[in-house]
Amino acid sequence: MGNVRQRPETVQFRTLAQACSDSSTSSRPDMSTFSSTPIVIDGKGHLLGRLASIISKQILSGQKIDVVRCEEINISGSFFRNKLRYHNFLHKRHIVNPKKSGPFHHRAPSKILFKAIRGMLPHKTARGAAAIERLRLFEGIPPPFDRKKRMVVPEALRVLRLKPGRKYCTVKRLSHEVGWGYKDVVDRLEEKRKIKAQAFHERKVRSLFTEPRA
Repeated sequence: MGNVRQRPETVQFRTLAQACSDSSTSSRPDMSTFSSTPIVIDGKGHLLGRLASIISKQILSGQKIDVVRCEEINISGSFFRNKLRYHNFLHKRHIVNPKKSGPFHHRAPSKILFKAIRGMLPHKTARGAAAIERLRLFEGIPPPFDRKKRMVVPEALRVLRLKPGRKYCTVKRLSHEVGWGYKDVVDRLEEKRKIKAQAFHERKVRSLFTEPRA
């Protein structure tokens, strides 16, 4: 039982504040007690803007953060309205050499979250550039994050922040509709990961029930 790992799908999520400061009851972690290891956040079910604002504050203060399943992040408002807003953004371009000067229209979910976070940072200063270096974003849950404890941010969860019945959409669907071409690849890899995690969980449960008690 020494090498038993926690099943990724049934892990108990901790809040970002608890991960940074277990002794503090405030949602604002103590600046002097940041974790030396990166905090892994599961992006599923979080609101894009609220999650970006909290992450930007944490990485600017010195905390390293990894975000997985960026494609499952939610955006408030109907899908049609958000798609129109993104198509309006696609029309914005630089008149001189737009391929070099921008603005760059990123389609990947991780890039959409990255741009939201970067807009909340002084990224053109040394302090802001150092904060961006502390951030890593991923579609799906690639190794080794499938074997690590993943956390949520209650202040940014859709079920806690949006009224029931309000419209919302996922970044995955929006990205797929505007040109992201890896939706099927990520879905296939995620299905394999969930099957593997389920098999590991069943083996762990059987070993717990068959282990002799002291």
